[in-house]
Amino acid sequence: MDEHSKETISKKAKLIREVVARFNSTPYIKDHIIGDHRGESDFDKSFSYPEHITSSKIDMGCFRAELIENDTCDTDYVLLHLHGGGYVGAFKTNYRRMAGYYSEVSSGAPVLTPDYRVAPENPFPAALYDAVVCYDYLRGKGYNGDRIVLCGDSAGGGLAMALCRYLLDRDRQIPAGIVAMSPWTDLTASGESYRTNHDIDPVFGNSGDDLIFKNPYPGIIDRRHPYISPAFADFGGFPPMLIQVGTHEMLLDDARAVRDAAKSAGVLLRYSEYPGMFHVFQVAGAIMEESKKAWAEVGTFFKEIKRRSE
Repeated sequence: MDEHSKETISKKAKLIREVVARFNSTPYIKDHIIGDHRGESDFDKSFSYPEHITSSKIDMGCFRAELIENDTCDTDYVLLHLHGGGYVGAFKTNYRRMAGYYSEVSSGAPVLTPDYRVAPENPFPAALYDAVVCYDYLRGKGYNGDRIVLCGDSAGGGLAMALCRYLLDRDRQIPAGIVAMSPWTDLTASGESYRTNHDIDPVFGNSGDDLIFKNPYPGIIDRRHPYISPAFADFGGFPPMLIQVGTHEMLLDDARAVRDAAKSAGVLLRYSEYPGMFHVFQVAGAIMEESKKAWAEVGTFFKEIKRRSE
């Protein structure tokens, strides 16, 4: 019996996984909806946050960012939220929802989400430099590094780790922690799970998706560069990290590689594999038990960071 067939997931999660798989297996949808809109941003589209959350748009020069503030804020921490999209997808509406979730589970902390520059027009190091600009912006607003938490999913999770390594390499203040959901940390796609999970991954599976295998972000730079693929980075000196990943992901070994490297470097690590889950399943919010559990774990991680500073 295949190990994945023994995994038990909720009925809602199974249904959502099947819907995601069908959506992504439809050529018309992938070619005409996903493919043609990867680089387009929803930044200027309207969005209705709950009444207790307000948002403002900030001009960062080469790009813009959105800051949300929560009336229920009971913390002196701030979150820098780096969205996913494979370094080719710009700011999307779903990331406003993710920012809201992050704020709610972190005692109402403000969340800054940049609409950072993406490839192919802006290859490496554009996204990394934009993340540095946002980090410096928060530092300029009076937040010490030990009050900034980096959060990211997919490419954003890898970007959060790259930003931390960049700061360490320059002897700068590092963040208090990193939350990485389904992080993309190996742009060489060398992990065994890219093959073993190819047929069961509902997001990237059953295709030679250019987003994964021919991504333009590295440009002429070696894909193993630690600022591009943190799986090959030195994790010495990193702050506490929370990594969440689904066992049905082609990117499963990206998370495992970071787990092993971080443990070897003595990093405080909270690592969770969610049986049967797909890439960035947390976007489902409270719809299914698995995503609810994942967000509760993020909330617990924030509390652990706060306790460590007391």
